[in-house]
Amino acid sequence: MSHGDDAQTPAPVTPLLRVHGLQKNFGANRVLDGVDLEVQRGEVLVLIGPSGSGKTTVLRCLNALETPEQGRVVFDGGPTIDFAGKVSKADRAAMRDRSAMVFQHHNLFPHLTVLQNVIEGPVQAHGVPKATATARAEALLARVGLTEKRDAYPSELSGGQQQRVGIVRALALEPDLLLFDEPTSALDPELVGEVLKVLRGLADDGWTMIIVTHELGFAREVADEVLFFDEGVIVERGAPGVLFTAPKKERTRRFLDRLLRPLD
Repeated sequence: MSHGDDAQTPAPVTPLLRVHGLQKNFGANRVLDGVDLEVQRGEVLVLIGPSGSGKTTVLRCLNALETPEQGRVVFDGGPTIDFAGKVSKADRAAMRDRSAMVFQHHNLFPHLTVLQNVIEGPVQAHGVPKATATARAEALLARVGLTEKRDAYPSELSGGQQQRVGIVRALALEPDLLLFDEPTSALDPELVGEVLKVLRGLADDGWTMIIVTHELGFAREVADEVLFFDEGVIVERGAPGVLFTAPKKERTRRFLDRLLRPLD
């Protein structure tokens, strides 16, 4: 008996994350105006656009740090959050369990060592036994080249080292989705490369990520899809090779021209 028919029928793929109609206001200012996006497992989405266009607000909504006025966020396997209704503490906690955010400014606890910073979340928030959390933290620190810094304090680290610890801290929570808010923008130029190298490794390993960045060369390397934001909406989206070389929208073209053309 032939199995050909079975082999040719792929199982339907459910996105890890679906976002519909996300709307967020700060006072009279509408920061997000109906944002829709999907993320498949193992996919890297890169968000680009001018300052104040809503990119960071999207990440903060997905990590339950901000509450939109409208829209739905659906994680495969839960939770499903409809922001038109009341959002419970349990819903927020469930969203945070599915995602972890790496901020622009490291946000490490200054009174804790590197190792203590990394195990704090798994032990305190997720109830992971300390020995288990420590073993995982040590493996992750080794992966990003920081084994010898496990007992150092944040003040003893360079900016790039602090940001790598911030990434490890997010990984230690074992989230389904990693959110990065301009992870290199606060770094000296010579330290940017070491952080981008870690992010490339995560992309190669199949982590699902949404990254806000101005590093277009890096975006071209790692992104499956690039979304250009302006004034709270997604103006254009596409594969980086297409969007960066032949954008369809004039607003996209003007933005890219400013970033890609060398200064006179």
